[in-house]
Amino acid sequence: MPRIAGIDVPENKKIFFALQYVHGIGPKVAGDILAEAKVDGDARARDVDEQALARITAIIDATFIVEGELRRQVGQNIQRLKDIKAYRGDRHRKGLPVRGQRTRSNSRTRKGRRKTVAGKKGVKG
Repeated sequence: MPRIAGIDVPENKKIFFALQYVHGIGPKVAGDILAEAKVDGDARARDVDEQALARITAIIDATFIVEGELRRQVGQNIQRLKDIKAYRGDRHRKGLPVRGQRTRSNSRTRKGRRKTVAGKKGVKG
């Protein structure tokens, strides 16, 4: 398996898509990196030579924050919001949507599976 920026990427995929397995690199950035490194995006990852991989890794290391450092930075940003008791930090803490989405009918992804609440049964007044 070829290693790019310290990450094993799948060798059977095209290098354009294999690059996107690195956390922090999406389609736009992958295209920019390949253009700067002068590598054909349609080539399979196993067919790209060592010099081209070295150029790609050098570009990523010099230009972008990826993988562990990016995850750490995002975690620190969220922790900062929690520490200053910002509204967004409270939403993160409670596990609710942060960016203003409605929660009355949707947001099951953030809230998790439904928690059934027992209703009033047979109460006579």
